[in-house]
Amino acid sequence: MKTVIIRAERCIGCNQCVFNCAFVHTTLVPFKPRINIIFSEEEKNFPNKCRHCNPAPCQKACPTEAIYREGKFNIVLIEAEKCINCGSCALVCPFSVIRFAKISETQEVAFKCDQCVFRLEKGEIPACVEACKTGALIFEELNFYLKERAKEKVSRKKVSSWGLLRNYYQQLKEINQRG
Repeated sequence: MKTVIIRAERCIGCNQCVFNCAFVHTTLVPFKPRINIIFSEEEKNFPNKCRHCNPAPCQKACPTEAIYREGKFNIVLIEAEKCINCGSCALVCPFSVIRFAKISETQEVAFKCDQCVFRLEKGEIPACVEACKTGALIFEELNFYLKERAKEKVSRKKVSSWGLLRNYYQQLKEINQRG
């Protein structure tokens, strides 16, 4: 299954992914972006969104089964009508991407990235990926991406015999320090 892959080293913090996400979700409740940019003091930006874990800790923690895995695209979604705003999902989320918003005067519910499932059903890519001009967000099969990335690293890495020897001694040194 394809998923949104985050390449944080390419993020410049322009927030185009956030704006586009909010725009495509204007007709959905809550009307808020499902992705956010985390800015650090080292001027490294990180586009943070749900990774649709498998197994999903948030899904296991939800007492009302409001969080479920959609079958066709293997996406973890939240059914707002079932959410009781207990916060269990947010407590166990390893990426801190579950937030809460009022959907009526009396009801507040959890929400997170839905991977733009409504766009995927039409053959489109998620809005955040579409908006990202630096390639910090891509929509790809994870295994394919990892294989291609490994090929790139191998083709760029022209190691001399001295470099191989140095790497060998560094590995030996690390092994000796551990054991």
